[in-house]
Amino acid sequence: MSTTYRQGMRKLHRLVWYVVAGLCAAMPARAQDLAPRAYIVTPVHSNAVTLTWSFYNGPVNFNGAVPIEGASGTYYVPVLSYFHSFNFFGRSANFTTSLPYGVGNFTGTVAGAEKTAYRSGLLDLSGRISVNLMGGPAMKVPEYVKWKQKRLLGASLKIIAPTGQYDPTKLINWGINRWAFKPELGYSERWGNWVLDAYAGAWFYTQNPASFHIPYPVPQTQAPVGAFEGHFSYDFSNLVGRKLRGWVSLDGNFWWGGIASVYNIPNPSTRQTSSRLGGTVSVPYTRHQSIKVSFSGGTYSRFGGDYQNLQVAWQYSWIGNKW
Repeated sequence: MSTTYRQGMRKLHRLVWYVVAGLCAAMPARAQDLAPRAYIVTPVHSNAVTLTWSFYNGPVNFNGAVPIEGASGTYYVPVLSYFHSFNFFGRSANFTTSLPYGVGNFTGTVAGAEKTAYRSGLLDLSGRISVNLMGGPAMKVPEYVKWKQKRLLGASLKIIAPTGQYDPTKLINWGINRWAFKPELGYSERWGNWVLDAYAGAWFYTQNPASFHIPYPVPQTQAPVGAFEGHFSYDFSNLVGRKLRGWVSLDGNFWWGGIASVYNIPNPSTRQTSSRLGGTVSVPYTRHQSIKVSFSGGTYSRFGGDYQNLQVAWQYSWIGNKW
């Protein structure tokens, strides 16, 4: 193996430490997601396993199911995710799958009586497939080492499968008991160490055939939810004599729509118009491992999304079948 190739491999591994980091969703994809660098390109056969610990605290959105006041929750969601990149007709592509588990306590007032609940169980399995449309051809390691990102345009589809814990006789469930789909377009552009990301998409939901509703479960539908997301990040890979690597980003989003209906009768009070703002830091600390920390909070909330979220993720990444 030549010296030039070995140097290229070492450089590639250093890049992958923080390029792959952050691509795996921390929770089942929703309109409230904040995922910087979701359309970044990696070499084919890049892999990453991510363990994420998420803490949530704030109001709970019951989608208009019951007249409940002061609903809030404090809950933890550990998530196991797997990421893999591949060649799709000459374009860079990847898929991610995530399996979350939730543990939490919830409180609220219904008809003047305070109620509490504890829940522990699986959330819905989620998956995402993404394909680069412009600026990111499928590349093996030697080509990727020489490649420089400029403008990227990608498309993705996120899917939530109704596999989580769900009981129609209970108001609070980890599962949503329906399929959800989110087609999205993503744009990314780099200027030196600065990267701008912008995504636009919409969530579409199938019917929940047995949503909680007084006095008995009934079918419920929900209108599509439009979502916009933006990130502005900086690579600090050249600081401190190149010994400190990673990136930091400012994250924000905005979503609207999603009116819930029972028996095709819409409830206008469930219309969502909300936004969140936060930040993310990702730092590799070994050849294959990295740590990512993010925090976000609601900045404007008409219905849903006004909660605090702290996430800490550990990631192990590698290329090919060899660990």
